[in-house]
Amino acid sequence: MAEYSSLEKIRLKKIEELRAEGIDPYPTRAERTHTSVEAIAAFEAAEADGKEVPATLTGRLRAVRPMGKITFAHIEDGDGRIQLFLRANDLGKDKLAFFNKMFDLGDFVQAEGLMFRTRTGEVTLRVQDFKLLAKAITPLPAAKDETLEDGTVVRHAALEDSELRARRRYADLAVNPETRETFRKRAAVVRALRDFLDGEGFLEVETPILQPIYGGAAAKPFVTHHNQLKQDLYLRISFELYLKRLLVGNLERVYEIGRDFRNEGVSYKHNPEFTQLEFYMAYADYEKIMEMTEQMVAFVADTVLGTLRVTYQGQEIDFSPPWKRIELRQGLLEASGIDIAEHPEAESLAAALAAGGKTTAPGATRGKLIDFMLGEYLEPNMIQPTFLYNYPRDISPLAKSMPGDPQTVERFEGFVAGMELCNAFTELNDPLDQEQRFLEMGRAYADDDEERHPVDEDYLRAMRYGMPPNGGFGMGVDRLVMLLTDKRNIREVLLFPHLRAEEQGEKDKSPSGN
Repeated sequence: MAEYSSLEKIRLKKIEELRAEGIDPYPTRAERTHTSVEAIAAFEAAEADGKEVPATLTGRLRAVRPMGKITFAHIEDGDGRIQLFLRANDLGKDKLAFFNKMFDLGDFVQAEGLMFRTRTGEVTLRVQDFKLLAKAITPLPAAKDETLEDGTVVRHAALEDSELRARRRYADLAVNPETRETFRKRAAVVRALRDFLDGEGFLEVETPILQPIYGGAAAKPFVTHHNQLKQDLYLRISFELYLKRLLVGNLERVYEIGRDFRNEGVSYKHNPEFTQLEFYMAYADYEKIMEMTEQMVAFVADTVLGTLRVTYQGQEIDFSPPWKRIELRQGLLEASGIDIAEHPEAESLAAALAAGGKTTAPGATRGKLIDFMLGEYLEPNMIQPTFLYNYPRDISPLAKSMPGDPQTVERFEGFVAGMELCNAFTELNDPLDQEQRFLEMGRAYADDDEERHPVDEDYLRAMRYGMPPNGGFGMGVDRLVMLLTDKRNIREVLLFPHLRAEEQGEKDKSPSGN
């Protein structure tokens, strides 16, 4: 059972009083005729002709300023904020007193009347009647005051602790317009991605979330169990192997935007549940996918923000194509002085890194050592959009080898602001080579190693029917939203990010106010 604060107890008492007077504090119906923006627009359109504009508005009560026989208030709906003008001459003295006594900040209210413009120029609703739509028991988070031109004091949230904002996203959204705008932009990003891919002739599809064999990425899965089938299943870590099955079925361009799940650490750029975009394109290679990537991201930035130049954490990022391209081997050589081609074995490469003062995990494979070097020497410095390409085969089991170089595959990753944004391959379509890769991965990695890729016999069967040459792409949508909204932490662009459980018995320290 909830333990109520003194302010909450006062509001609970008001609910009892309202019900005793036959007033439902949570009525079933609302009768809105306009949103705040629509009402203002309708008034401004009719103002020159002197026509009256009646309106019934709804929203959350955000400011109240009683002044004797009149009260100014502001309500906020999904579109914006609008002022209410309540006067004893219009409502009666008792009804105005009832409003001032029984209505609290955070309550949802309905007000009907005529639109007019005050002497200070603010478009306002002159209230002729009102009713309570939903009584707020818990006050919204503590606020700081902003005084408007007409003297109205508007309360803004002081909900500044980022973890608390993530835990109480409902309160964060209620009091922080910036948070609401972030998630509107997120929705616009997803729409723009769809618009771009649909315009390129791609078909949006849906693939299984529960999979009998996980695959398509180097990650540890979440495991669940189907009781009737008596079968362990995995929450997908990638869409890849199912989307490529569709290429076998002659769907030449397919994409999916949806949730992936990886049982890995939480960080400023990782959440166990995240949104991924993957697309696969028959008869394309990784060079074609590079071109599509830079065009797609530029299209999204321009569509959502109206510009290809954005500021992220104080640095200007230019998404204009073409993006910079760095060959992995050459980039590592220039940054570290180590030529990975001269170290074909893990032991030799580990020794070279140790000689340079770098400590690596014992028994790490050559591919993991190269991945470590990438993170140490290259990733933090790739601020402008950059493609890093040509990766070691043993960390890319689904990518096609470069002609004449079986140990290097046609793979690229895109980096922006020192953060990986996307990953793409010229996809392997040789079923015999793919089977051999699966077997090699099984031998090279321990059973609990995240890089270990299980053998998917059905996927190999699909490949044996014939898979066209193709290029594939994957991108974390959350990270793209971070870049386009200037958010440093992934949980700021997730409505409900995963967080550690709050300690039992922890005192509720959320700020509150009235």
